[in-house]
Amino acid sequence: MLTMTSPAATPVTADEPAGLDPEVCWQAVQRRDASFDGRFWYSVRTTGVYCKPSCGARTPLRKNVGLHASRDAAEAAGFRPCQRCKPDQPPLQERQAQAIAQACRLIEQADEPSDTATLAQAVGLSRHHFHRLFKQHAGITPKAYADAHRAARLRAQLGSAASVTDTLYEVGFHSSGGFYAQSKAQLGMQPSTYRRGGQGEQIRFAVAKCWLGALLVAATGQGICAVTLGSEPEALVQQLQDRFPQADLAPGDASFEHTLAQVLAALDDPRQGAALPLDVRGTAFQQRVWQALRAVPPGVTLTYAELAARIGQPQAVRAVANACARNEIAVLIPCHRIVRVDGSPSGYRWGITRKTALLAREGASSQETDA
Repeated sequence: MLTMTSPAATPVTADEPAGLDPEVCWQAVQRRDASFDGRFWYSVRTTGVYCKPSCGARTPLRKNVGLHASRDAAEAAGFRPCQRCKPDQPPLQERQAQAIAQACRLIEQADEPSDTATLAQAVGLSRHHFHRLFKQHAGITPKAYADAHRAARLRAQLGSAASVTDTLYEVGFHSSGGFYAQSKAQLGMQPSTYRRGGQGEQIRFAVAKCWLGALLVAATGQGICAVTLGSEPEALVQQLQDRFPQADLAPGDASFEHTLAQVLAALDDPRQGAALPLDVRGTAFQQRVWQALRAVPPGVTLTYAELAARIGQPQAVRAVANACARNEIAVLIPCHRIVRVDGSPSGYRWGITRKTALLAREGASSQETDA
């Protein structure tokens, strides 16, 4: 153990944190600098405990402080873990993330929705603290997460259940009133319609060639519900049919050709598609992410973390990434403007080559506008 007595005299021992100057370590303890957590631990002779540099306890006198290269070294020297900073446990943020992950599993495994107080107690947190942490890490409230999970189960089971009524109780609804009040918003159509593969839903579509390959545009009476890209027009039509096998799918009429033309124009000038009505079908959180994407100007790129910050949910990076992956409307909801931290293009459901081409064209157009 290295016992620090004064700036001028600090004996070096085998327990000294590798590559760290004792004076630097002491300054980190005084600042409670969390960036040094895991790099060294300090002990306090008068209390018999060892702590992380970020410990919020009262700063000890320097003459009573020792440095340790590891937790094992501190405990071998006879010190016990501080009960305030818990240096023998994972970092606080990691423990919080584990608690929220456990809560998500409980929600997913429950036959009936659990109330917030029960979930908080199960993971060892107070109700209000749990609610705040869940929203930070998951991007939505526990109730919204439960609703989204139930919506996923609803979609999965409606196609195979004997009846809508069977599904109603299977996914946790206690009454038909609550079921029908929520299910249309979660599915984008009536449950019976979704179960029948979109039977009765009128969807018009058109396919065209563009500089990215083949492009399909589909719309309901509410607005554009799909813009997809691919190599072969037939494959895009087949994907639409697979999504809604029983819907009334038909080629668009002359008026729909105008919609198709506007989407094609948006490939060259994204401002052309800004006013087009969309029929977006997703959870409330997904729609917030998609709306935020539509507000990203052409020529500007963001990381998932930056997009999460824009919607006021900086901890919800994974949820934001999932929402982007579920986007069914290419170009008009510009998930292609999401890049890695180093600025390189990340994954794209319609192909990384198309994403790179879109970004390059938007970047060039932006420079021309600035000039």
